[in-house]
Amino acid sequence: MHFPATQPRQSLYYDYQVFPHFHSQEAIHTDEKTVTVVGAGPIGMTTALLLAKQGVKVILLSSELQLSEGSRALVYTKRSMEILQAAGAAEKIMSKALPWTHGNSIYKGKVAFRMESPTNENDQFEPLNNLQQNWLEHFLLETIKENDNIEVRWGNKVVDHVQQNDEVTLTIQTPEGEYTHTSKWVVAADGGRSPIRERMKLWMEGASYEGRFVIADIRIKLDYPTERLAYFSPDWNPGNTILMHREPDSIWRFDYQLDTSVTPEEALKPENLHKAVQDQLKMIGQDHLEWEMDWSTVYSARALTLDNYVHNRIIFVGDAAHLLPIFGVRGANTGFQDAQDLAWKLAGVVNGWAPEKLLESYTYDRVGAAREIIAEAGKSTRFMAPPTDGFKLLRDAVLSLSLEHEFVRPLYHWRTSRPHAYTHSPLNSQFDDNSKMAEQTENGALIPNVKFADGSYLYDSISGKFTVLALTENGQISAQLVAEVAQLKADKVPVQLVALAIDGQQVSGADLTLTISPDLAENRFFASAGTVYLVRPGHHINGRWLSYSENALTKTFQQFANVENGVAA
Repeated sequence: MHFPATQPRQSLYYDYQVFPHFHSQEAIHTDEKTVTVVGAGPIGMTTALLLAKQGVKVILLSSELQLSEGSRALVYTKRSMEILQAAGAAEKIMSKALPWTHGNSIYKGKVAFRMESPTNENDQFEPLNNLQQNWLEHFLLETIKENDNIEVRWGNKVVDHVQQNDEVTLTIQTPEGEYTHTSKWVVAADGGRSPIRERMKLWMEGASYEGRFVIADIRIKLDYPTERLAYFSPDWNPGNTILMHREPDSIWRFDYQLDTSVTPEEALKPENLHKAVQDQLKMIGQDHLEWEMDWSTVYSARALTLDNYVHNRIIFVGDAAHLLPIFGVRGANTGFQDAQDLAWKLAGVVNGWAPEKLLESYTYDRVGAAREIIAEAGKSTRFMAPPTDGFKLLRDAVLSLSLEHEFVRPLYHWRTSRPHAYTHSPLNSQFDDNSKMAEQTENGALIPNVKFADGSYLYDSISGKFTVLALTENGQISAQLVAEVAQLKADKVPVQLVALAIDGQQVSGADLTLTISPDLAENRFFASAGTVYLVRPGHHINGRWLSYSENALTKTFQQFANVENGVAA
């Protein structure tokens, strides 16, 4: 039997609730329209919400009886918030989160480099947003409770599984004993130590680094703005790095690098934690302030990924699929992008409008994203936590030179996580004008978001379904395009036709007409009247035409049935 903790976790700022466990006396067999998600962390919850938005029923399994402990995933990018908005949870999250735009790299008491994340008047969210993971999960769970398509089963630990050709049988332990649960599809969102991945003997590729960091959440009144503070080689921890982040509820997070001679067990002793925090406060002239420790842990920097995320009826997302270092806020933020890409593709298969082959593009698109992130994260990690004497020498040279020479200071840049562009996706249209159009809106890139005069945003109108965006004037739109969209709808494809009217004139035949200015058409979409974009349910461009050509849309969707080994046949 499985006996998860029944006492609420202790926290200085969050009141944990213990939920009743689920148990079944009989074996459970779900229907063909149900997906089982193993793991109720941020990625599992978000996957469940996005699937439910597509009309899929979800069983969400949590081995614990309560939400996770501590800040953990803390910083959420604009892109993550856009995905969480599509999931229905962003408004709740942003009622608590702390937005920010700047980061400071500090050496010898001087700001050697100040990073500013770019913003645009059409952005729906700030570039970066701080919120402890327990609060994030709290708001995701609130949203889940509003959705009849999701059932959460607490205290359900998956201890074994058997995969048949078209189903997976999970063996689940609870405080009352064991039962089996059979599902047509299982999403493994069971974290960095994924038991499902381990049982399948799947190995990750990439690199692990020697650098270990302590996370310490403390409650303290520090009168600093919400910005990332990175201190390089502080006097109390020479050769290493410490990061500081403001959190809601007067909590501050310290991430400090351990000397290689210090074990995690030694570092987490209360007296050693206290000394490290006090030394950092002394260095910044705040050691006179009272503070309390809330939570602490140790983590290692890794940059690893599976080479395939889809194994018949078991599909991996988030940390179960890849392990990424936190530098550049890549961990959970990459997982949210996994969840969004998987949700519409798996929903297409479950709902019957897409072939199972479509799921091969999930591996192609998201493994490609992970490998791109690993390459970038490696650069950040080698600077933040040099893995060899050579990299340490290079990092120390940059630190020293930065005091007097401005040209080296940009080397401090932490290469913030950014949305992956599916430039080479097998789903991108082979029947469009992509090569003739502006690079900024190429196939695979995100369609630019737009803020309309009434305060609404384009993404709110196009999330969760395919959208054919047609730029129009005088209410004119291709009759052939209208007919093809209608046929796709008849084939149960979740698609809509949205007119972006440059002159504001309503368009007959469109599901929705939105008004944009000529400046927005030119500067956001690099387009004029007659231009057409096909946008995936996850906001990425899937095809584009300077002037629509007959059957191009239909032929693009036919590609989805011809994906072989992640490549369009």
